[in-house]
Amino acid sequence: MRRSFGRLQVLDGVSARVETGGVLLVRGQNGSGKSTLLRCLAGLLRPQAGTIEHREEGRALDAEERRLAIGYVAPDLALYEDLTVQENLEFFARLRGLPRERAAEILERIALPPHRPTGALSSGMRQRLRWGWALLHRPAVLLLDEPFQNLDRDGEALARTLLAEHLRDGLAVVATPVPLDFADLAHAETLELRR
Repeated sequence: MRRSFGRLQVLDGVSARVETGGVLLVRGQNGSGKSTLLRCLAGLLRPQAGTIEHREEGRALDAEERRLAIGYVAPDLALYEDLTVQENLEFFARLRGLPRERAAEILERIALPPHRPTGALSSGMRQRLRWGWALLHRPAVLLLDEPFQNLDRDGEALARTLLAEHLRDGLAVVATPVPLDFADLAHAETLELRR
């Protein structure tokens, strides 16, 4: 895959594969293209060359089907500040055509105060809410850009548990500038990006 911004070549010749139950760990310094790669995989950016393929039951999904199969956690993922935690999850559930009960299930899992305005959440609580958004529709693929950022020890333990549960039937691509150990979770491959 290749992607540039003007004259700046960010991704060039990037290629990887990950199977259900596995983790692709995308490593590299700041500015090496980790977030750009995840945005391309999520369908938020279009690669200028190369293809992205997601297969389910032997069939390649089209771009729209691929977007519906993805859950995405990123530090810059915007939240609806004026809505409460519960309202955020219920709103996203409605957008996905999911029952309110699913929002309640996720809310219980991420252990956040339901009636607290999102704008009043700490950075770690916001990260838990991003995890809730990503997992709400039970995606086949989780794209995680610095997934443990701002989480305390309990928050990271929760996120690792949620990831392990997801990997029973799904896969994950994790972008991080720091080493992460996934030996306890799944088979992990590493893709190293350079600036």
